[in-house]
Amino acid sequence: QVQLVESGGGSVQAGGSLRLSCAISGWTLSSYCVAWFRQAPGKEREGVGTLAVGGGNTYYADSVKGRFTISRDNAKNMVYLQMNSLKPEDTATYYCASDAHLTWVESCPRQAAHFGYWGQGTQVTVSS
Repeated sequence: QVQLVESGGGSVQAGGSLRLSCAISGWTLSSYCVAWFRQAPGKEREGVGTLAVGGGNTYYADSVKGRFTISRDNAKNMVYLQMNSLKPEDTATYYCASDAHLTWVESCPRQAAHFGYWGQGTQVTVSS
């Protein structure tokens, strides 16, 4: 059973940084995808970025490109979302999600519907 647990959320002033962690357990495959999504109150869930664990490639939404970075620590089975230059509009609950498919080696889907495993979410609040 694949399980994901996020941590690292909190409150920060605009321009600050936070690092979210996603502890992943249960995968026996070497290739799978991890994605970060966020959802603000009253808004639809938004994709933040993805990591193809097999090929190491990442993708970022335009809204976070250049400010957010996804990385992994294989030894610890952790995936991180480093968030810099945070803006009030980054305020949301952030979720990590994961799933696998034979074709998901070099790239990952970007839609939430493709991911069957989700963490519980962690709140990020950015004040102006």
